Amino acid sequence: MPLRLLILSAGLTVIMAGSAASQTPYLYKARLVQAAPGRLLDVIDLVKVMQPGYKEVGDEAPFVMRHSQGDHWDLLLLFPIKSYSEYYSAERVAKRKQQQSAWSSFDAAVAWQEDVFVFGPPLDELKTAFAAAGFFHVEMFHSLPAKQAELFKEREMENAYQKTLKRPENFIFVRDQGAAWDLFTIGAFRDLKHFAESANIPAEEQEAAAKAAGFVSASRIGPYLRTLISSHHDTLAVSVR
Repeated sequence: MPLRLLILSAGLTVIMAGSAASQTPYLYKARLVQAAPGRLLDVIDLVKVMQPGYKEVGDEAPFVMRHSQGDHWDLLLLFPIKSYSEYYSAERVAKRKQQQSAWSSFDAAVAWQEDVFVFGPPLDELKTAFAAAGFFHVEMFHSLPAKQAELFKEREMENAYQKTLKRPENFIFVRDQGAAWDLFTIGAFRDLKHFAESANIPAEEQEAAAKAAGFVSASRIGPYLRTLISSHHDTLAVSVR
């Protein structure tokens, strides 16, 4: 059985951290986009113009965020799909083709893009968090061989650490197919100040929270993570509405 299915069968409900109930994983398509030189504002305008059309097709409109600093992409579009069978039903595919001209204009303004299908948290939980957030921390990982399950567990441990400190926990997304990323997480914050508030947490509280989550110490969280990955990209982003 493929490793990703073993992870799922072992309890990968891939829900928003902090939700205790076991739920069926929800399927998303994440699209990273880099605009052609000088075309970023055009791409953003096209994304906004296309938003109402998704409802006509029967699709959910994507969550959209814009790179502020970090990785090279300009936009992250996170499309809620739910399941392959629903998203690729004959009726919805036919309706989607009617919007091909809009996507052709989008593609003409883009220099690079890649897609990855991922299992993630329940849609309602994501909608609630994104509605209140204006700033995001995106972390994308390539795991070392045979370390995918341990990397997922480490992400859960970090969420337990954040929960103890009363900080926002990360949404966890696990690759099913597409681009090479094994896993990525999105932390949703009100703004940059909210994101930076962790710097004010006393060291002794961080230490206690780290140990309660299963880490050796707070200072060892980062080094432990790096024993599980071959590469790691951080991006700070803002919402696009």
